[in-house]
Amino acid sequence: MDEQVDVVVVGAGPVGLLTAIELTLGGVRVRVLERLAAPSLVAKALGIGPLAVEALQRRGMAEAIAAAEARSLALMNRPAASAAGPRYIGHFAGLSLIRADAQKEPDRRGRPVDQPAVETMLGELAQTLGIEPRRECDVTGFVQQADGVDVAWSSPAGDGRVRCAWLVGCDGGRSRVRKMAGFAFPGTPPTMTMYQAVLDVDLPERLAPSGWRRTEAGVFSYGFLPRRLVMLDFSGPPADRDAPVATAEIEAVLRRISGADVRVAALESASKWTDNTRLADSYRRGRVLLAGDAAHVHTPFGGQGMSLGLVDAANLGWKLAAVMRGDMPDSLLDTYTAERRPVAEAVLANTLAQAAIMRPDPQSGAMRELMAKLLQFDDVNRFIGEMTSGLSTRYELGSTRDEVGRLIGDQAVRHGEVEVSLYALMHAGAGVFLDASPDRQLSSRVAAATDKVCCVAVDGGPSMLIRPDACVAWAGDGSGTEGLADALRRWFNPALDGDAFEPVSAAPARQSPVARA
Repeated sequence: MDEQVDVVVVGAGPVGLLTAIELTLGGVRVRVLERLAAPSLVAKALGIGPLAVEALQRRGMAEAIAAAEARSLALMNRPAASAAGPRYIGHFAGLSLIRADAQKEPDRRGRPVDQPAVETMLGELAQTLGIEPRRECDVTGFVQQADGVDVAWSSPAGDGRVRCAWLVGCDGGRSRVRKMAGFAFPGTPPTMTMYQAVLDVDLPERLAPSGWRRTEAGVFSYGFLPRRLVMLDFSGPPADRDAPVATAEIEAVLRRISGADVRVAALESASKWTDNTRLADSYRRGRVLLAGDAAHVHTPFGGQGMSLGLVDAANLGWKLAAVMRGDMPDSLLDTYTAERRPVAEAVLANTLAQAAIMRPDPQSGAMRELMAKLLQFDDVNRFIGEMTSGLSTRYELGSTRDEVGRLIGDQAVRHGEVEVSLYALMHAGAGVFLDASPDRQLSSRVAAATDKVCCVAVDGGPSMLIRPDACVAWAGDGSGTEGLADALRRWFNPALDGDAFEPVSAAPARQSPVARA
C-alpha cells in the first residue's frame, strides 16, 4: 500500500483543486487523483458568480481574476466597468434584464471568467502549496474502515493504493465516488439537449445579432464570445450522450434552431449535456464526502454550477481540516450537508424554472413574457438577481440577526489610521474576529479561546466572528457577548469553558459598512 495521507480528493477540476487548497492551508496532507491526463479544454462554464469570486479572492486570487476578466471583456469587445456600475450582471432564462441599480450590493458581482481560466489560477496556487495532482489515475474502488478509507486506482504507471482518513469525491456529475459509496441521487430525467461549441460558420451575419435568441425550434446564442455557440434543443435528450459531437450534428441542429442557411466551416471543440437535475440525499456517508457536481447536477445557466461547487469546497475544506487536526469532532462535518444542500436545492429549482420558460411552445412563451415584465419591478429584479447570484444565501445558525449566517463580502477594515482589506486577513485560511467593543476588550478573550482566528480592532460595529469561509458566525453590539462563547465552541473550540464569556447587556443594534454581509 502507498504511503498514508490524511485526505484523498478525487477530481482535479476547480472544485477538487479548491478543496485541496483549503485542506492544505489547514495543515492537512492531501492527495489529488484525476482521471484525465490533462485539464479539459472543452467549452464549459463561461463565468462565475460573486460568491465563487469571493471564495477565490479570499485565497489571494483577486489579481488573477481581474486579469482573466479583462481578457474576456477584450474578446467580447466590451469596455471596462465605470464607477457607475458593474461590468457583468447576468440573466434569467436568457432574459438579460437583471439590473445593477436594483441590487443591494452591486459591487458584489459575477465575472465573465471561464472554467479553464479558473482552473489555471487554482492550479497555480495549488502548485505553490505543493499540491501536485496525480493524473491518469482512475479510482477503481475503496473500502471504508473504522479509522480510515483504503482507496485503489489504476494508471498507466501501474495500480496504486493509499490509506487515508477521509475521501472527498469532486469527480463530476457521473461521480464514481458517489456511486461506489451508495449515495442516493434522486431527481428529474433529461428532456432536452444543450450544445456548446467553438466554431466558424460561413455566413456569421445570418446568425446576428449576438445574444440569446428564442425561436420556434429552440434557443441559440452565437457571437457573445468570438466563435462561441450555445444551443438548446428541446426535441429530446441525446440518444447517446457519450458519442462525440460531430460537425454534421452541430450544423444540422444550428440550421434547424436558427432557421438560417449557414454551414459550419470549422469546428474546434464541442460538448453536449442535458437538463438532468439531481441532488444527493446527503453530502456525507461515513468517511466519504461529496462536493460540486458529484453532489448536484442541473442545467448550467449563469455559471451557477461551478459557482455552487466552489462554495461547497470553501465550506467543506476548513471544516474537514479542523476535524483532521483534532480541533473539532467529526460531527462538524454534518453542518456541511445542513448548510450547502438547501442552497443546491434552490439552484436546482431556479434552473428548472429557467429551462421551462425557454421552451418554444406558446405556453412557455407567455410565461416568459410575464417574467420579462415582472423584472421591471425593482423588488422582483433584486429577488431574482440575489437568487441566481447566490447573494441571498443565509445559513440557519439560530440567530435573529440578519447578518449571522450570511457570507460577508470584502470590505475595508479600519482602526484609526490603519486600513486593511478583510479578505487580505483571510488569505492563510483563518477565521477573523472584528472587535468593535469598548476599548477592544473582546479580542484578548477570543484569542485565548482559539488560535484559529485573527483578531482585529475596528472602529465601526458591530463586532463579528467570521468563519474561514466568510460566514458570519456571531455578531454583537457594544460590549455584549451573548452567544459568542457558543459560537466559538460550535465552530472553533468545543472544549471552551462555559464561563469564558459572561453575557453583558448590549447596546441597541446599529449598522455600519463592516456589518453588511
